[in-house]
Amino acid sequence: MKRVQFLKSPMDIASMSETVTFIENSIEKGQFLQHVVVNVAKIVNMQKDPTLAESVKACDVINIDGMGVVFGARFLGHHIPERVAGVDLFHELLKMSAKRNFPVFLLGATDDVVTTTSEKVKNLYPNLTIAGYNDGYFWDDEKAVVNKIRESGAKLLFVAITSPKKENFINKWQDKLGVDFVMGVGGTFDVVAGKVKRAPLWMQRSGLEWLYRVIQEPRRMWKRYLITNSKYIALLLKNKFFNSRVSNEC
Repeated sequence: MKRVQFLKSPMDIASMSETVTFIENSIEKGQFLQHVVVNVAKIVNMQKDPTLAESVKACDVINIDGMGVVFGARFLGHHIPERVAGVDLFHELLKMSAKRNFPVFLLGATDDVVTTTSEKVKNLYPNLTIAGYNDGYFWDDEKAVVNKIRESGAKLLFVAITSPKKENFINKWQDKLGVDFVMGVGGTFDVVAGKVKRAPLWMQRSGLEWLYRVIQEPRRMWKRYLITNSKYIALLLKNKFFNSRVSNEC
């Protein structure tokens, strides 16, 4: 996979199939792999959050999740064939794990959501081994949850906790988790459990998933996306026109 720099963030240019194959081969070899996806919000937050930035940079695979990043990277001259959405990669990796008999552990969301997610993915992939699951409200005793994951025998760990908590948790405990692969999946469990609806395919491809979220939760989301998207556009324009002009003058 080819790695590039985009607005101070590294990211890997890879298709879905290339990503799954790379992860499968790594697990087969018993090589620990830390995965993360970057979207517009994470790119923006990394500019002023050094802990989050270091947690992302420490990852072995950094996929592009979000058409906003795809469009932005193309605007700055990078060739991006497609995005690798976290929720889609989650399902592809569960499918692969069921086929290869790799046990998985689900961590995050509320107890009801993670329990429902476990049941639903087991129905979708009957041969999948769920080594265990735990909700995401364990911050008073992180070590106990880390021990639970390690003792479960899981090879893959999916962490459905908001940024930057999940990235920092994974980076902090990666050597103690006992798994071969760990991936932050954000709100994926909410989607799988049916708590949150995913945007129609045409909105996903058009980079309008954020608008769908605003329509679903306008009071909570409108300000967040207005500020984040405005900062992102400003970063793109500065990088495209100001930085390139300074470089040319030098």
